[in-house]
Amino acid sequence: MTTDTGHFEMTRTLPLTPERLWHLLTDASMRERWGAPSEGTVLTVEASDLRVGGSDRHRCGPADAPEFTVDTRWYRIDAPHDAAFTETVHVGDDTIATTLVTYRVTATDNGSRLDVAVAVSSFVGPDADGEFEAGWTAGLSNLAALANEMAA
Repeated sequence: MTTDTGHFEMTRTLPLTPERLWHLLTDASMRERWGAPSEGTVLTVEASDLRVGGSDRHRCGPADAPEFTVDTRWYRIDAPHDAAFTETVHVGDDTIATTLVTYRVTATDNGSRLDVAVAVSSFVGPDADGEFEAGWTAGLSNLAALANEMAA
């Protein structure tokens, strides 16, 4: 099977300063709160080393059996402005995809603008790009809800 690729970008305007938004984006316990894409799913951080060259690992999927293991490697961290990292997704012994993610946070009059760019390399077929985009869409909706709750 060949490697299929895709790319998508998303933007959200959130009612938090860049520093407060950065905390939500990068703190392991905060990522667990907004990262699972839907009810009945979980994102559990097993290891977090937020520094250039650092690695994170989390599990995600259905709450009763989170089948996906995600290994993150941080390549650029310029808090609270931008970050670049890869996430490699495994199911059991199989690697199914790797993504390159870039966060860019810009101050606005009422908070922050978050731009997220994701490049996907799928090793299991062309449908993975859409699945990653749907997961990020749901996760960023959760992030927006959490940001609104914290701003209130």
